Amino acid sequence: MSKISIRFFNDTPVRAVWVDDKNTWYFSVLDIISAIRKEPSYEKARNYWKYLKAKLKKENSQLVSATTQLKITANDGKKYKSDAIDSDGVMTLLAEFPSKISSEFIAWLTRSEESVDGKSKQKAYSLFDSSLLDSIEVGTIKGLQQIHSYLFGGLYNFAGQIRTINIAKGGFAFAPAMYLEDNLKNIEKMPESTFEEIVAKYVEMNIAHPFMEGNGRSTRIWLDLIFKKNLGKCVDWSKIDKKDYLEAMRKSIVDSTLIKDLLSNALTDKINDREVFMKGVDYSYYYEETND
Repeated sequence: MSKISIRFFNDTPVRAVWVDDKNTWYFSVLDIISAIRKEPSYEKARNYWKYLKAKLKKENSQLVSATTQLKITANDGKKYKSDAIDSDGVMTLLAEFPSKISSEFIAWLTRSEESVDGKSKQKAYSLFDSSLLDSIEVGTIKGLQQIHSYLFGGLYNFAGQIRTINIAKGGFAFAPAMYLEDNLKNIEKMPESTFEEIVAKYVEMNIAHPFMEGNGRSTRIWLDLIFKKNLGKCVDWSKIDKKDYLEAMRKSIVDSTLIKDLLSNALTDKINDREVFMKGVDYSYYYEETND
């Protein structure tokens, strides 16, 4: 099966498919046009590309010949053939738009590959095909450390290490470092045989925030492994809106109702589905992005 990826440019999804014989990612042309034109209408984006493609063809642009059709998953879950281009094609396409817009998109595309998150995300993709996924301890602190170490090893010098200083986010102070070791031991002992118990354990781990960075990305994989082992389910994260998720997690400190509802409605039994896993990685990393 092809590897798939979803990047988010200013909250607009840009889908990509890995082409093995080319050894590169190909990006949906319509998604790029929708993103840089801030055009939510699929029909309008398609009509614009139809016009632009005809114009480029008359100009004998190499972009037209470099464009290939690949099956890309749409919002309805089905795969349709769609025009796609590699990174060189993206640069050629962007030349047709104002320099300010194209420069912003190029900077984003480069950053999405070369940043810590970009490199970590590639590691997360590879988890699906690795033997490590089956060897990770489920529901334990060691298991969470294994995940964090894999995702951020070589990127952070504290990968897999429990923090020893206090941290806060958005005005909320996470578990004090001096009590963190005991707190994590108590969380590890929490039951996980039902949906309610698993979510309660997940919420407590979020409040503990055991690492300096990378807690959310690691803990969501940790959560999915617990669901998989005990319920035969996992979360289809693409069904959970970013703003809804962040708000639910913020409120879960005192009331976990919202996060329970979101997770319950997104559960799927496709625990061995590559595309569900890959989309899960995409959305998990998207939740951590901030728009400067």
